[in-house]
Amino acid sequence: MKILSIDTASDLCTVAILDNENCMIELIVNDARNHSEKIMPIIEQALSETNLTLRDINLIVCDKGPGSFTGIRIGVGTVLAFQDSLNIPCVGISSLEALAYNNSQEGIICSLIDAKNNNVYLGLFELKNNIYTQIGDLYFKTIDEVIDLLKNHTSSISFVGDGAIKNKEKLKNNFENCIFLEKNELSSYSLGLAGLNAYKNGLVSSLMPLYLRKSQAERSLEEKSKKE
Repeated sequence: MKILSIDTASDLCTVAILDNENCMIELIVNDARNHSEKIMPIIEQALSETNLTLRDINLIVCDKGPGSFTGIRIGVGTVLAFQDSLNIPCVGISSLEALAYNNSQEGIICSLIDAKNNNVYLGLFELKNNIYTQIGDLYFKTIDEVIDLLKNHTSSISFVGDGAIKNKEKLKNNFENCIFLEKNELSSYSLGLAGLNAYKNGLVSSLMPLYLRKSQAERSLEEKSKKE
């Protein structure tokens, strides 16, 4: 099975093509301001370098968030256009689940994405017998709320994501046996693996963007309404 995986939810614009679980190519551009201009040329380059066309792709996987509001819309919109025009099956995977696939050590995985002002997006997962399972819901919380939530878990926790790195000292002070992964960036290869497993297990979710909180414009409008 040939899989096209697209991730535009962060500052990185990244595209991978997988042959089942094997990565054929992964291209990364670090330019958050130009995802809309970069995404199609990167996809075309990935296909060209693997001697494939979109007609050869059996599954498309897209990061549906949380992350950059604009980036998520660009990625989801691109994939939906392919789905409509080529009738290729598509899978939406959360950024937090994709990050969990950066880890290959069995146990509890805590994915944290920095959301500014001591806030993070949180996803908790367990890897057991090569199967990744989400534990509970995905959240938008303060880092202190995350620490309170995780204190119920007595086993070692592997932390991944830029939110984990930013809050590393605070997390280390609260969890003695925690592990911090070396690979903390969103990866279209990890995203593709998550999408492939979801597709194989019939766990195909909506391609609707997943934000977990309101946009800055919506929050500003609410604040303005309160003052009037």
